[in-house]
Amino acid sequence: MQSRDMSLHEILLPVSGAFIVATFVVALFGNLLPWSGWWLFVKPDFVALVVLYWCIQQPRKVGFAWALLLGLLMDVAEGSLFGQHALAYSVLAFAGIVLHRRVLMFTMRDQILHVLVLLFLNAAIVLAVRMFAGAGFPGFRYFAGSLTAAALWPLLTYLFKLPQRPTLDPDRV
Repeated sequence: MQSRDMSLHEILLPVSGAFIVATFVVALFGNLLPWSGWWLFVKPDFVALVVLYWCIQQPRKVGFAWALLLGLLMDVAEGSLFGQHALAYSVLAFAGIVLHRRVLMFTMRDQILHVLVLLFLNAAIVLAVRMFAGAGFPGFRYFAGSLTAAALWPLLTYLFKLPQRPTLDPDRV
């Protein structure tokens, strides 16, 4: 219980804009890796996960414009129906911004549950647009990537907060 209290009262340094952009670039490359086999079914949508993270952690710096731009980039990169990822990421950004105070108050387990629901919603929007355009239903394994992404939430939170943690000055003891 003490670790939860410590994380709620942790004072972090401001995040740099360059770091946010770097995380989006790495997420784009993660989505564009040539996944195959069963890895393809459990592959998380890294861009959706990072957009959601920054909309929850920094809603004043990352919002709809980032979500729309990254969604259009993913549509072009995947050669998919133009606008499907942009729509899904924009809805995800909206949900992240609206729920950011609530999600940050919860324990990591409860955050994972909230993130899982939001990532399922993101995947459902992409799937609905594809099916509306004439694609068939790929089966429920399509949503396995959302489970994987939600499982990555604690690791992502830890890694993205590392540059924001102040270093302790050993001379100042």
